[in-house]
Amino acid sequence: MVIDCLENYEAMSSRAADVVASAISEKPTGVFGFATGSTPVGLYKSLIARYQRGEVTFSKLTTINLDEYIGLSADHEQSYRFFMQHNLFGHVDVQPECVHFPPVNGEPAAFDDLIRNKKGIDLQILGLGSNGHIGFNEPGSAFDSRTRVVELESSTIRDNARFFEHQRDVPRQAVTMGIKTILEAHQILLLASGANKANAVARSLEGPQTENVPGSCLQSHPNVIVLLDEAAAARLTTK
Repeated sequence: MVIDCLENYEAMSSRAADVVASAISEKPTGVFGFATGSTPVGLYKSLIARYQRGEVTFSKLTTINLDEYIGLSADHEQSYRFFMQHNLFGHVDVQPECVHFPPVNGEPAAFDDLIRNKKGIDLQILGLGSNGHIGFNEPGSAFDSRTRVVELESSTIRDNARFFEHQRDVPRQAVTMGIKTILEAHQILLLASGANKANAVARSLEGPQTENVPGSCLQSHPNVIVLLDEAAAARLTTK
């Protein structure tokens, strides 16, 4: 595991774009896993700028998203399909037929079959929840879990309420890539920023590997890059 602490969110996002753009250049026909939430927005802005400068193309990529809310239409402004279209896909040359999300009305196992048929994910981008979740794998998720429907923790609902008019509007269920599915990615890029993530970062990177802290599973992966800003790294014992 390589851990890099950057001065601030902007520097972290720029470094993340370096990693992703380099990986795309090395394998332009690759399979790339994307994450949603506020953390990767800066990364996506930087990737769009690089695309506009002609430095990177998405035209031959296959994209795989981590998760999606259940109960929101694809055009709902808080659905993750809408998020990705608004923050990245609608601004680059990714092909719509090569964009994939976990099925909200289908068989979750088919999503894992799709990934296997694509020979796995070359680079999976992850954020980290304040309770240590990755994707929507909440505390207690089995490390051998596969794509499935999950009930969201109250802490996750509170964290995500800022994106909705009322907390009651936040969906209570989601479909998420499982932890075992995530760990099968060839390379993982974990991003975390802000003081509210510092405890989850420390527990995930330096604490024991436990299903009570889903992010701690990444300690067992052979190829993980972790990018943090100073606030998110504040509780690490080694800087």
